[in-house]
Amino acid sequence: MDTASTYQDRESKLTTVVFGILKYTILVIACLIVIIPLVVVFLGSLKSNTEFLSSNVFALPTKIEWNNYKTAFIEGQVLEGFKNTLIILIFSCVGTILTGSMTAYVVQRFDTVLGKAAKAAFLLATLLPNISMQVTVYRIVNAFGLVGSMAAPIILYVGTDIISIYIFIQFLNNISYSLDESAVIDGANYFTVYFRIIFPLLKPAIATVLIIKIIGIYNDFYTPQLYMGKSKPVVSTALYNFIGPFGAKWEIIFAGVVICIIPTLIIFIFLQKYIYSGLVNGSVKE
Repeated sequence: MDTASTYQDRESKLTTVVFGILKYTILVIACLIVIIPLVVVFLGSLKSNTEFLSSNVFALPTKIEWNNYKTAFIEGQVLEGFKNTLIILIFSCVGTILTGSMTAYVVQRFDTVLGKAAKAAFLLATLLPNISMQVTVYRIVNAFGLVGSMAAPIILYVGTDIISIYIFIQFLNNISYSLDESAVIDGANYFTVYFRIIFPLLKPAIATVLIIKIIGIYNDFYTPQLYMGKSKPVVSTALYNFIGPFGAKWEIIFAGVVICIIPTLIIFIFLQKYIYSGLVNGSVKE
């Protein structure tokens, strides 16, 4: 019996060690997958065009070219890109929070046939690939004369955010119905219930939606490039000016990429706890 017990203990310890090694190996590989491209971009942003084309991607620059950052910031219209991106972010985030939370409140609180049909429609919309509907969407936006303006991406960002609606629905599942009922008994209408009671309780969900929305819009290249072009650059499209028919100035593009990474990196460092906790808090109903 003692021998069998000792053998089982050794086997259990060996299994724990093997799984521990495997776990940390996967974590190290995942970190390298994320860090290596950032290192390559940063090193490339410090090289001259000749050295960039002739040297290894991991080679240190022989002479640091800080002018790449100046060129990217001024000639690449990064400052104007930040301004346009900020405008789009403000209107898109406010619109998403209001429409998403209101839609989630109606769908989750009122168990009707229409609400169930709306949930099914939202689920169906998430299954359809966006690229398959772009021709139709573009023709609709163009018919309203919005192509070339910032209104086009703002409307698209607000109107196609199904994920935010589901996040609000998950948080609403943890808010007791008795709060609504008490307010209605006291004479409040549903608009008052939403704005005075439900909306303040959705702060964690709002923080989660804001973070996901900001990062998504900030990194989106396709929508601003398609609907606004080079006339109104945003952060993700401003550096596209350095790509021409005869090649690209990659060292300047890399410098611009580093500049554009800094704001999102700062936001993520300070608000990462809301990203992780916000995605989980509404997923389990106690």
